[in-house]
Amino acid sequence: MNFSESYTFVLEMTVRDYELDYQGIVNNANYLHYMEHTRHEFCASAGLTFAQMHERGIDPVLSHVEIDYFHPLRSDDRFFSCLKIARRGPRFIFIQDLYLADGTPVVKARITVACLENGRLTRGDVLFDAFSKYLTEV
Repeated sequence: MNFSESYTFVLEMTVRDYELDYQGIVNNANYLHYMEHTRHEFCASAGLTFAQMHERGIDPVLSHVEIDYFHPLRSDDRFFSCLKIARRGPRFIFIQDLYLADGTPVVKARITVACLENGRLTRGDVLFDAFSKYLTEV
């Protein structure tokens, strides 16, 4: 499947054995780790790493997460972590979905991020400048 037609950023990943729970499926918290890693990789590909942001006093922080689980991942599953980004007022909305290589939906999530600058909540204009060409309607 060509996920890049529907998403701004796509990252291929593989499940590692230590991410599994006793039932042999990925522990639910690891899906959030996959999505966070994808956001970090997206930011780096857009030219602004989390380290660079923090050095400038800019800290994007999660303010809300909605996640629906559809299909469990298992050891060695190859999957795609897909991302779209939008802006609603001062917040950035990340639509983040995971799919198996055959297109089976694994997780669908909506992640809301606020921006702190030097410890104060802001409109995130610096992030808007960095990500404006990637913003979509969601």
